[in-house]
Amino acid sequence: MVDRLVNSEANQRRIAHVDQCFGGSKQTLAVPGRVLVGEGVLTKMCRKRPKSRQFFLFHDILVYGNIVINKKKYNKQHILPLEDVRLKSIEDEGNQRNGWQIISTNKSFSVYAATATEKSEWMAHINKCISDLIVKSGKKPATDLCPVWVPDQDASTCMNCDKSKFTTLNRRHHCRKCGRVVCGNCSTKKFLLPTQSSRPLRVCDTCHDQLSTGKASQMDAVNPPAGSKAASEPIIDHDSSEDDDEDMEDEQENNTEIRQPTFYEGNDGQ
Repeated sequence: MVDRLVNSEANQRRIAHVDQCFGGSKQTLAVPGRVLVGEGVLTKMCRKRPKSRQFFLFHDILVYGNIVINKKKYNKQHILPLEDVRLKSIEDEGNQRNGWQIISTNKSFSVYAATATEKSEWMAHINKCISDLIVKSGKKPATDLCPVWVPDQDASTCMNCDKSKFTTLNRRHHCRKCGRVVCGNCSTKKFLLPTQSSRPLRVCDTCHDQLSTGKASQMDAVNPPAGSKAASEPIIDHDSSEDDDEDMEDEQENNTEIRQPTFYEGNDGQ
């Protein structure tokens, strides 16, 4: 499919349109040899609440952003290299259906499709692009992956000590290693996680102890173990910039027309 589309005028036209929709201030997506495989709207689980996001699957990257004007204008462009991505299906639970985790080296999160068919299509196309890239490059799949954050509403008390209740004054914090919601007293330290940031990030005391002794494994990031409360120290820094950037965005969103995703199979007429 990629070989059929790579030099087509339709592919170049579609990519140019995506660039135009994001505006000239963001990273250009039109590079030689790049193919737009598909696009569509998914519901992304953000820290505070679910939000509609426009996703674009290229053969080498996954791009998503906020919908300002549907099909015309997007902002907050995020780019994930597919070589560093892996997927994990989420079992249906209540109203949360047709979901999966997008796990990468610098950002991980959960998304939900409108139907089971759309979920299957998205996952199949993304996994095909990932496998093709890994075969072509000869690289091993990424292992040092970023955790999927537990949503704020899923934790009324600290997931580390299981004692501290969250209030307006007792803030929630996310451990950047395991993704759990913890209190300030259980996240007193920072640790350098190079794939996520060039500066030390807040981690829970349990993960800090594991990282400091070299016993932390990457699977803790995907399936964090139950931790016990470590000895607390004064909080080093309440850096508000650590908050999930998408929760700092303007809460006003335009109504999004939910449409079925489009995947391009080499039909230049699309």
